[in-house]
Amino acid sequence: MLVKRTNSGSPDLSEIRDLARAAGYEPVGSISQTRTEDPAYHLGEGKVQELAGLADTEDATAVIFDNQLGPYQTYNIGNELPESARVIDRFRLILEIFGQRAQTKKAQLQVELAELRYELPRAEAKASLAKRDERPGFMGLGEYDESRERDIKNQISAIREELQSIEEAEEHRREQRRASGFDLVALAGYTNAGKSTLLRRLADDVDVDENEDLHPDLDTIAESEDRLFTTLGTTTRRAESEKRELLVTDTVGFISDLPHWLVESFKSTLDAVYRADLVLLVVDVSEPIEAIREKLVTCHDTLYERNEAPIVTVLNKTDLVTDEEIREKRDALSALAPTPIAVSAKEGIGIDGLLERIEAELPDWERERLVLPMTDDTMSTVSWIHDHAYVENVDYGDEVVVEFEARPSIIEQSRAKAADLIEATA
Repeated sequence: MLVKRTNSGSPDLSEIRDLARAAGYEPVGSISQTRTEDPAYHLGEGKVQELAGLADTEDATAVIFDNQLGPYQTYNIGNELPESARVIDRFRLILEIFGQRAQTKKAQLQVELAELRYELPRAEAKASLAKRDERPGFMGLGEYDESRERDIKNQISAIREELQSIEEAEEHRREQRRASGFDLVALAGYTNAGKSTLLRRLADDVDVDENEDLHPDLDTIAESEDRLFTTLGTTTRRAESEKRELLVTDTVGFISDLPHWLVESFKSTLDAVYRADLVLLVVDVSEPIEAIREKLVTCHDTLYERNEAPIVTVLNKTDLVTDEEIREKRDALSALAPTPIAVSAKEGIGIDGLLERIEAELPDWERERLVLPMTDDTMSTVSWIHDHAYVENVDYGDEVVVEFEARPSIIEQSRAKAADLIEATA
């Protein structure tokens, strides 16, 4: 059974229905209510009785709320439902999906951390109910173990330490990649906006295997499926623009109304966005304007707290709308996305323009002209510059003159290599 309460307007159950199916549930009915939140039952007490009757009639095994329920609300609702029906709120459902999709060690740790943070206030509520000798079973809260609250806090601390170690290793890897001449581009956006398809399009003709030794974590596959939360961890692939070599990372999709504790639990994954050189914020332009606006606000709320990189909004799925619709939506969204770029990742439309925009938005490169002595080691240095920079011209004569553009860090390294060559011939 699907349930949603909203303060005003008509409750929309489409997203919770998709989320439920993504978790493996098949909805058998739904109930909604427009009213202020009831402190005890979330819904009105009469509506809870109606829900209990429907759950019994439909033999529902779960009652899924598209709302966040407090521990005592969960307990009170559970008391009214058939014993076979579990109470699941929006965030418990999302955690179930995350748990099913977590494949890497980091993703599994983040899911476990989020689950523990979700469970902690419920363990505290169970302790309170136990002291009052309330009904055994806790109706939706699970069984009670008096040591559980302490165990949860210890587990949270241990997982944080393990994730901190992973984050430090990944930050070191990011700096190594920048030192190797790569620019780091992250794909962000609402779930199902087409980020994975865009990643495949940007890296369509690139062989990741050639870079395997330097970056063994690079993945050759980014799933592209019409379902929520296909990507839970991160997938990174090489791509190339005219001048620059890019590493593009696809990350978990955002969803609306995420509580702080859930966003914080996935900080390790979101660091791929926060620490990038450029963020491509991907939205589905075929959706209604209000839906796009709400999703952009959700993404901005998540990104602007820690994000350090410039953001380019990418209006994806242009193959599903007319040029006139694109213009209308571009104008309507100008406050949130002042200079968006429109593409169809599926059809490859606008990708060249996106690559040009990426080049323009990435941190500026510096120009350099090095004069190198002609020695046995010079060709090795020239080859290194070719691998890490955009070489405009090489003139071979009594000396080798190399003109190129690169990151400031690469310029510094190339100058040091040049100085070593000159010193060796002195």
